[in-house]
Order: sequence, then structure tokens, then C-alpha cells
Amino acid sequence: MKILHTSDWHLGHRLHEQSQQYEQKEFLEWLIQFVSTVEIDVLLVAGDIFDTGYPSSQSMELFYRFLAQLYRNTQCKQVVMTAGNHDAPGTINAPGSFVRNFDISLIGKATENIEDEILTFDIEGEKLIVAAVPFLRDRDIRKAIAGENVHEIENRYKKALTSHYAEIATRIDKNNPAFTVAMGHLFAVGGQPTESENRIYVGGLGDIAASDFPLVFDYVALGHLHRPQKVDKKEHIRYSGSPYPLSFSEAGQVKKVVLIETNNSALNLITEIEVPAFRQLYTINGTMEHCRERLNEISQHDNETEPWVEVILNDNQLSTSAYSEINEIIKELNLKVLKVRNLRKTGQKGIEQLEAEDRQLNELKPDDVFKNKCEQEEFNLAENSEILDAFYEILSEING
Repeated sequence: MKILHTSDWHLGHRLHEQSQQYEQKEFLEWLIQFVSTVEIDVLLVAGDIFDTGYPSSQSMELFYRFLAQLYRNTQCKQVVMTAGNHDAPGTINAPGSFVRNFDISLIGKATENIEDEILTFDIEGEKLIVAAVPFLRDRDIRKAIAGENVHEIENRYKKALTSHYAEIATRIDKNNPAFTVAMGHLFAVGGQPTESENRIYVGGLGDIAASDFPLVFDYVALGHLHRPQKVDKKEHIRYSGSPYPLSFSEAGQVKKVVLIETNNSALNLITEIEVPAFRQLYTINGTMEHCRERLNEISQHDNETEPWVEVILNDNQLSTSAYSEINEIIKELNLKVLKVRNLRKTGQKGIEQLEAEDRQLNELKPDDVFKNKCEQEEFNLAENSEILDAFYEILSEING
């Protein structure tokens, strides 16, 4: 049996207001071809299918066209997709009863009956069990108790999160041999994030260890972190990562999907498969003259698609016309500069410091603004961690 683990497609994502629909479309076409050529039996998508809870009609069309092509043009026998923190549970659940007719399971939200997350398949004589756990929101699994302090909330939440997987494990009969997979969309301790993931739990809640996953699971397919990686060096606990860069911090990163092969319902081989780079991203850093040289070099590369570039200027002698100079440089070049920052030093603090670095407000994450405002007001967050936890809790509620 061949199982393919992917996650974090973020359909509809825009990078600095530039649509990434081209990369998304190219990835899904590549995925169809790969599934067909390698004869994948089961496709797993561990959350963040869409970039927003209410995706555009173009993103929905891209998604449903993919499912139709997968059904018509490949031999894939089962598809299991779970919601991530960017997905609205209702959006994922809505077509559930219809797509099940095509062997597609969409799990948008935890329900009162945990059995709803345990899927059992027979794939050409091999038995497969998938614990299709979606992103678990605080209100889904932890019942609030009046008067709890932040440490009690943290302990109760972590216990509820790990208990969710433990309870599923008790429902799996290992006397009946089956290859067992757990899915999850969360932050596992030891994972390396990039700039593009939002914090998904209050403070450090939801940061669980590799040892928190019961041994009954032969493979753990995780989503949320965009860098492909193992958790705590465990071969069988992995993030597949996003299939294309979602921020300039991922420029040059090799994107992957993970192929799991079994034999007689036992793990045989895990292989990382490199995803083609559908568009090159570059970050260049230095003086104006150095950046001019690098922009010309990038433009001369044999690129199938227009490269996108972030320019970080660190020349203290720069004039206020730095942006105009960059725009003049790139007029005849085969590339697009999406972001220009100036790291000139100033004596200002807080939000003013960010503005002095020429960072646009819409480039900042909410917690960047909050932390810098606290710094500006000389409020010590390190000594008042409960305030930061409260901020993340409010932000989590706003984001749904």
C-alpha cells in the first residue's frame, strides 16, 4: 500500500498582495501526475487546505477540479482531508456527504463522538486505520472552569489535547493487524517554524511532544509547520510542510511530500519526495550597489516564471529615494520586487522603530504590533506572561 502525506496547501494565499494561484494550480497538476505515476492508494492532507475560512470562488473551483481529476485520472482509492487552523470547519464539512460517494473523507471539526474521526479502510487486502484528527480548537476539547489561572489552563489544555489521541488509541484493536496513521494540525515540540505560520494556541498551549503520541500509531502525519521535518528525530512522526513557499523566509527551501509504503499492514519505507519549485523566491541583503548587482544576476537566470524578490537595504547612507532607485533598477529586468526594507538604525522604539525600518503595517502580524506597543509603553511582557496568553486567547477567538 502506498500512502502520500501532504499538508498546508493554503489555496488562495497571496504573498505581499500577489496572487499565488499559479503556484497552487501547478502544484495540484503535479500532484495528480505523481499520484497517477506512482500509483498512490491513499492521499492524506493534514490541514490548512485553504488560506482563509471563507475561500474565494477561484480557490474553491481549484479545489473541486483537483478532486474531480484525482477521481477520474488516478487509481487513488481513498482521500482523507482534515481542517487546519486556517480552515473554517463548516467549509470543510459542507460537501462531506456528497464527496464520500467518491471515497473522499473531509473532517472539519471534532464532534462529541470521537469514533467519527476513526476511519477504517481495506486497501487490496491490507487494513488501514486513519485517526483523522482536525485542528482541535480550545473550545472543542477543553471545558473552561471559572477561576482557573494561566498555568491551570495550560495544564488542562495539554492534557485534553494528548488525551484526545490517547482515547482514539484505546478504540484501536491491535489484535486485528492494521497499519495505523494519526493525523494532526498542531505544533509539536522540536519543530522548526518559519515566518509564515501563525501561532495557533494560547501562549504555549498545544505544544506537545513526540512522546505524547501513543505507540499504537505506526505513522503520524502532521500539518501546520511549513518546513518538511521529523519531530524529535522520529522517523514516523513528520511534517510534510507546505508544497510551495508562503513567505520569503522559505525562499530556497526544498519543498516535499512524504511517501509511506507498507507491506502486510506494516511499515516498509518512508521516502521524502521533492516538489518542483514553480516560482523562485529570493531575499537579497546589502548596500544599494550590492543589491543592484544581485538583481541583475537574478534577472539573467533561466527562469520559467517571473522570480519574486525581497530587498533588504542596510546602507546607513541611503537617501529617501531608495524605493525610487530600486524601481528604476528593475524596469528592464525579468523579475518583480515585492518587498523593500531599509534596516537603517534609528534611536526610536516600538511601532515607530518598525516604521523607520520601512515595514508596512500590513506586513506585520498582530502579535508583532502588540509586543512592540508593549515595548513602547515599557510594559514587561516577560514578567506578565498571562497578558500575552490572554492576547493569544482573544486572537484565537477572533480567528475562529
